[in-house]
Amino acid sequence: MKQNPDFAKYLTDFLMKYLPGTLNVSKNTIVSYRDTFKLFLLFMEEEKKNPPDKICLQRITYQNVIDFLDWIEKKRSCSISTRNQRLAALHSFLKYAQRECPENLYEIQRILKIPSKRAPKPNIQFMTLSEIEILLAQPDTSIKNGRRDLTMLALMYDSAARVQELIDLTIKSVRLEAPAVVILHGKGNKTRTVPIMQNTVLLLRGYLKEQNCNRYILDNESPLFFNQQKQKLTRKGVSHILNKYVSAAKENPVFTRIEKVTCHILRHSRAAHMIQAGIPLIYIRDFLGHASVQSTEIYARLNNEIKRKAIESAYIDLNTPDYPSWDDDANLIDWLTNLCK
Repeated sequence: MKQNPDFAKYLTDFLMKYLPGTLNVSKNTIVSYRDTFKLFLLFMEEEKKNPPDKICLQRITYQNVIDFLDWIEKKRSCSISTRNQRLAALHSFLKYAQRECPENLYEIQRILKIPSKRAPKPNIQFMTLSEIEILLAQPDTSIKNGRRDLTMLALMYDSAARVQELIDLTIKSVRLEAPAVVILHGKGNKTRTVPIMQNTVLLLRGYLKEQNCNRYILDNESPLFFNQQKQKLTRKGVSHILNKYVSAAKENPVFTRIEKVTCHILRHSRAAHMIQAGIPLIYIRDFLGHASVQSTEIYARLNNEIKRKAIESAYIDLNTPDYPSWDDDANLIDWLTNLCK
C-alpha cells in the first residue's frame, strides 16, 4: 500500500496551531520543539535515507526513535539532558498525532513508553559575593556601552532573571518608583514581579535617561537592552558580554572561579546568597519563579558554609560524666563473648 507523506501536515498543525492555540505554550517552547524536528528530519535523511518530503507518520517507529536518540547522544555528542528534551518533544507531538491518526495507535503508544534516560545531577555552580563585586567592577563606565553592560549585569544578578527573561524585558517592564520592581516573563508564559535593590534602581535611572527612554509611555514595548541596530540582544550577545568581563575579572587574584561562568550562574549565585541571608525557601521560590519549592531546595545544598553554620547552631555541648571502661566489667565482656558463640 502506498504511504501518504502526511507527517508534514501533522507537524505543521502541531507547531502552528496546537501548541500556540490549544496549549498556549511560549514561543521559546515552540522554538525548542521545532529544533527537535529539524534534527529528526536530518537524522531521517542522513541515517535512514528518507528525505523530508517523503516522510509519513508510519515511519515514526519505535526503532527509528530509539536510533534517533542514540544518534544525537553519540554522533552529535549531546548531553543526556538534551536527549531527554528531544524525547519529550517527540512525546508531545505523538500524543497529539495519535488523536489525529488512530490507525498508528499501537506504534505510537510503544514510543510513548520510551522512558527518559537517568543522568547524574550536576553540581550547581555559583559565585561568591566578592566575585560578583569584582565582576561588576569590570565594565568601563566612562563609555556608553560600559554603562549599559554594568546595568544589564547588575539587573540580571539582582533579579535572578534567566537570560531569555532579561532579553525579553521592555521599557515598561521596569518600575523605578518605590517599591521598585521588574516584571519578568518566564517559562510557560508565567509572569512574576521581582523587587530590585536601590543600587540597581540608580543604575537603571541613569541608563534610561541616557537612552532617552520615556518610562511613562505605557505602551512602550521597546527592548530595555538593545544593540547598535536598536534590536534586542540575543542570548549569544549577552553571553559574549558576560564572558568579556569574566576574562577581565580573572586578572584579580580574589576572583578564583575556574569553571565556565554562564548567565545562569548569576541566577544560581543570587539564590545562594539569599539562602545565606536566611531568607525562607518559599520566598526564594516565588522570587525565582519555580513551580515547586522542591526545585528551590537544591540551593540549600550548594554551600558547605551554610551546612557548617546550620550544624553548629544545632550542636549541644554535652557535659557527660566519665563512663567506666568496658574492660573493667568482666561480666559484660563474658556475656558478649558467649553471645557470639
